[in-house]
Amino acid sequence: MAMGSASRISLVVLVALATAASGQLSSTFYDTSCPRALATIKSGVAAAVSSDPRMGASLLRLHFHDCFVQGCDASVLLSGMEQNAGPNVGSLRGFGVIDNIKTQLESICKQTVSCADILTVAARDSVVALGGPSWTVPLGRRDSTTASASLANSDLPGPSSSRSQLEAAFLKKNLNTVDMVALSGAHTIGKAQCSNFRTRIYGGDTNINTAFATSLKANCPQSGGNTNLENLDTTTPNAFDNAYYTNLLSQKGLLHSDQVLFNNDTTDNTVRNFASNAAAFSSAFTTAMIKMGNIAPLTGTQGQIRLSCSKVNS
Repeated sequence: MAMGSASRISLVVLVALATAASGQLSSTFYDTSCPRALATIKSGVAAAVSSDPRMGASLLRLHFHDCFVQGCDASVLLSGMEQNAGPNVGSLRGFGVIDNIKTQLESICKQTVSCADILTVAARDSVVALGGPSWTVPLGRRDSTTASASLANSDLPGPSSSRSQLEAAFLKKNLNTVDMVALSGAHTIGKAQCSNFRTRIYGGDTNINTAFATSLKANCPQSGGNTNLENLDTTTPNAFDNAYYTNLLSQKGLLHSDQVLFNNDTTDNTVRNFASNAAAFSSAFTTAMIKMGNIAPLTGTQGQIRLSCSKVNS
């Protein structure tokens, strides 16, 4: 049966509406509305990482902790709430960097660029600033008006997680085992607090290089010094490379949740592959980062474009 022209037009409208509702992100989202957006974020991140190399890891972690709770909606940037959850309190950093970039963007493009997009792009630019791979970031996320400490506590994997617990946490976000191993490679930069690896170096784990464990004890006593920091990758701590995986091969993963990836288990071959093939790691990492950045974004008329990343618009 032939379709009338009015019916065809309404069908086109319905398809267009459905596409908008499904939240199609686009790398060209700000090309017209704020053409200097990406360059502004990049320069802000470059300056921050130049003055403090650890900031690159902090911004990358901030993006991960955002996306795993309610999706990539900048809920983690709202003061209080998620920030007070166990995995976040006393360890999340980089809020000031994002705020500074947001202030710059507001001065050139009023209420146009979301905090969620700033955070997603800043994570990519942090990796690039430390010598890692680049990728095209789909854009168009909007900011949440809510945050959830309880979801942060339940959905963010912790430093004592087993391999199966890690797999389950990532699978819940539609990220597969290879994505999980690749994203764990973000620990090729950054630092961890003594309280997160103390049990591992004082006999809690047998899968740790003895000399490595001994070297860590000076800065991480059996009691006290909970917030003392150690590099997650002792080989090249400020370079985004594949040394994290090489360390795992010699049982020099700092966290329990690192070493479980190479412990006579199903993920061993992926770790071996990434350790011997930097290009394979880069490819898997960028694929996984794009997938993670696409977790449940708010788009279209959902949420809002916050004027300040730390609070909902009044």
